Parts: sequence; structure tokens; C-alpha cells
Amino acid sequence: MAVSDVTTTSDTYAGSVRRWPITRLLEDERWLAFVLLLPTMVLLGLFIAYPFVKGVELSVTDAKVGVPGNFVGMQNFVVLLNDSIFRVAVWNTVVYTAVTTVFKLALGLWLALLLNRNFKGKALTRAFILLPFIIPTVLSTFAWKWMFDPTFSVINWTLFRLGLISSRINWLGDPNLALISVIVVNIWRGVPFYAISLLAGLQTINPELQDAAAIDGAKPWQRFWYVTWPLLLPVTLVVVLFSVIQTFADFQLVYVLTGGGPANATQLFATYAYQVGVGTGLLSQGAAISLAMFPVLLVVVIVQLLYIRRVETL
Repeated sequence: MAVSDVTTTSDTYAGSVRRWPITRLLEDERWLAFVLLLPTMVLLGLFIAYPFVKGVELSVTDAKVGVPGNFVGMQNFVVLLNDSIFRVAVWNTVVYTAVTTVFKLALGLWLALLLNRNFKGKALTRAFILLPFIIPTVLSTFAWKWMFDPTFSVINWTLFRLGLISSRINWLGDPNLALISVIVVNIWRGVPFYAISLLAGLQTINPELQDAAAIDGAKPWQRFWYVTWPLLLPVTLVVVLFSVIQTFADFQLVYVLTGGGPANATQLFATYAYQVGVGTGLLSQGAAISLAMFPVLLVVVIVQLLYIRRVETL
């Protein structure tokens, strides 16, 4: 064998040896999956896992702004049980989440069924429906705050012109109307998410199933209830799950409109935690308020995921 051939063979062998660890990692699907997931795992760890662990750590101390604090165990949670404002916030959050979820589901499903039909300008209408969801929350909420203003309210002006009211209504200043007003804004903002998500689910259903049911004599409501709804149910449950989590922890909308007032009439978990933790500097109590809703959300998520799995296996 020539010297040049031996040299070339040696170089090739050495190169293959040098590349072998990287090649092996790339050929092993488990290592490749780990490498691809690593950026996501880092982001989840920095922005989700670490803040959660830090919140748990703060909730069992008496930390304040500028003061590390000492371990106090469950004392902060015991204080919450005797806090009347916290009980109001719990009730408001449950009512706020339950009412908005029901209306968003009903209106979103109705819009999805309408948008699933063939008509002129269908694409433009679908894009227009997304506007409330696309517009930044603070910007759209400021517009609603102006609409609810007792002096410049376009709602009051319209009702007065129609002869339905004779004096100004302070929508956000009346404890009996403030929560209703906030619920209306949340429904307005959340309906597009339901409509588009359920529309995507409707478009996965084979139209021939509806045609077959119609040939068999099924009425429109029967076709919906016995054909469309069972096939749409898994998508609906996932949408409701995400919506409940988001609504339960809603902050921006309520904070801009009322700040939790008047007289805590619209106080929610998130707004009360912000007022206590940031407004007064009691970081530990603010963290405890935030974590108080975690068990409830955990139960809701587990129940819905189990139900979704059950529906999908039927």
C-alpha cells in the first residue's frame, strides 16, 4: 500500500472517530429529542417554574419589600381565612369565572355555527370577529371605561335617547353594577376566542354526517345535538379549560376598569394579591393570596382532563 493511501485512510479514520460522539447523539432519538426540547425547558424553568417556587417560598415567610423575612409556616394562609376582603374576592372570582364562561361558550358556539356557513364576505367576517381578542387588553379596556363613564358614557346617552333612563347611571361606581359591567367586558373580549376555536373544531367534522342525518329525517337541532355536539365536545372542553384558567387569574381588565372597587365589589384573586403584595409591600401575604387559588385550579384542571380523556376514549 502506498504511503499516501495509508495517510488518507488514517485521516479518514481519525475524522470518523472525532465525529462519532456527535453523530451518535444525533442518531439517538432520545438525545435528539432532549436537545430540541432543551430551549423550551429552560424557558419554562425560568419564567414558570422559578416564579412558582419563589411564590411558594414567599408564602411561608413574613417577607416584605426590602426584608427577606423569616419562616412562619401556614400563618399567612390562616390570616386569609379570617380576612373578610379575601372571602369577598373568592366569591367574586367564582361568580366572575362561572358567569363569563357560560356566556362566552353559548355566544361563541352560536357565532361558530354562523361562521361555519357559506356566505359572501366570510373571510372578512372571520377576521373582524377576532378584533376584540387581538386589540391589547389595556387599550380596549380604557375604551370600555370611557363607555361606562357616568358623564361621557355613550351607553347612558343611548339609553337616555331611547327613554329607558332619566338620570345618569354610574356603572363602575355602583357596587351592584360594577361586577356586572366587568363581566360584560370580559364576555365581549373572550367570545372571539371561543368562536374561532370552536369554528376550527366544526371544520374537522365531515359534512356528510350532517347530510346523512338530514336524509334520515333529523331536524336541525337534532343534527346538532346528536351529530355535531358529540364530535365537538373534546374541543369544547379544551377551550373551556383554558378559558377558566385565564379568567380565574384575570387581572388587567378588572384593574383598569375598577381596581377592585368600589368597596371591593369587583375584587378578585389577582387584584387583591396585587394590592396586598405590591400596594402595601406585604410580599408574603400577596404570594399567599395568589397561591390560594392554585388548589382550586388544580382540581378543575384534573377533573376536566380526566373527562376529556374519557370522552376521547368513547
